[in-house]
Amino acid sequence: MGDNEVGKMRRPLQGLQRFRRTLKTTDQVHQRSGDEKLGRQIAAESRAFDAADVISALTEKMIRRHPHVFSGSAMKDPAAVIKNWAELKARERGSDEPQSALGSLPKSMPALARAQAVTERASRVGFDWPSVDPVWEKVEEELRELKTACASGSRERMREEMGDLLFSLVNLARFLDVSAEDALSRTIERFFARFNYIESKLHESGKTPAASSIDEMERLWQEAKRIEKSAET
Repeated sequence: MGDNEVGKMRRPLQGLQRFRRTLKTTDQVHQRSGDEKLGRQIAAESRAFDAADVISALTEKMIRRHPHVFSGSAMKDPAAVIKNWAELKARERGSDEPQSALGSLPKSMPALARAQAVTERASRVGFDWPSVDPVWEKVEEELRELKTACASGSRERMREEMGDLLFSLVNLARFLDVSAEDALSRTIERFFARFNYIESKLHESGKTPAASSIDEMERLWQEAKRIEKSAET
């Protein structure tokens, strides 16, 4: 079992530990202020939860969803652990209506982050490529389809194929254990920094980007990249 898989399996337990520490700190604050009794009374009257009940419920849920940890149930690999966890979680919902393994992801989420979360949830129930190799092939396939769509001149087809290509790239990012959202954000920041460098150098020569050639700006762009690399080493 790799470090990444072990880390994913430990996160729920670490979250419970953090929650307990938060509750302990909250209780200490209440004790210092002399409002602990009043706080509990208000919570009870407003039908809020009791700290002990919350810890008990979380502990029961943790044990129920992680039989491989607490009951010694054998799981052949981390993928099986995640799949079993997803199935247990789905059964806990207790609805007569079938629940999607994808759950509910708000449309207000950044598209790249939402796409990566969707592929992660689908993977938990076994809907995934067996390795990264077919994911690379899928990216290349979608790129070819985008080129064909562009040749057709149909903007609708181009939009659909561009979306398919981006989705495939996000899925590749997941296989590489890279956050697509973070990767693109970093690239945008690098673009800003390099373009600002171009503008600064042109300004020193009394020029603007609009009044400069693409060759001159490309030369400065490459110069900015070299400066970045030298700063990293």
